[in-house]
Amino acid sequence: MIPGYWQQATQELAECDEVMHKLIQNSAGSTLISHGDAFTTLVRSIIGQQISIKAAATIWQRLTTVAPMISPTTLLRMDSSSLRSCGLSFRKVAYLQDLSQHFNSGRLDEALWKGDDDETLIAELSQVKGIGRWTAEMFLIFHMLRPNVLPLDDLGLQRAISLYYNDSQPVSRLQMLAIARPWQPWSSVATWYLWRGLDPIQVEY
Repeated sequence: MIPGYWQQATQELAECDEVMHKLIQNSAGSTLISHGDAFTTLVRSIIGQQISIKAAATIWQRLTTVAPMISPTTLLRMDSSSLRSCGLSFRKVAYLQDLSQHFNSGRLDEALWKGDDDETLIAELSQVKGIGRWTAEMFLIFHMLRPNVLPLDDLGLQRAISLYYNDSQPVSRLQMLAIARPWQPWSSVATWYLWRGLDPIQVEY
């Protein structure tokens, strides 16, 4: 599913920010896409923690080879060694098992999330082992399609802002917030284009 706001967001970002204008032109025809499954998105977000997009894609491909139907029940039935053979660390295996238990038990109830604001949903998801603010923000962007999420702790976003806005010099959180101010209410869209500016592989969760 493509966000309904995408065309308006890209037009407004291109008009207010010269860098955004160029990045949007370079990625013409590409958009953020939600795969429509909350559990799968969270699994992919956990897999992608602190590794490159390419490495995460490789691990995901291996996982779907040994478990074509990704579900809480499927992952709980798999032993740790099978999950480890896909390239997952011991810690990430434990995270995926805890996530699966939260879904199976009903402690995470997707039906209630649409009414939650971003911060409330981040707090709820953070109850799961291994889900911190970054992972929850990826979920908000890629599954909930929330339009104005700015993941300040994301290394890719930090690198892209440094490259495109600060002559490749490190940027502080305050600098990032100042640079991102014109992007509102479309920070998620701007972030997505900055990721594409670093890596032509489309970011997916």
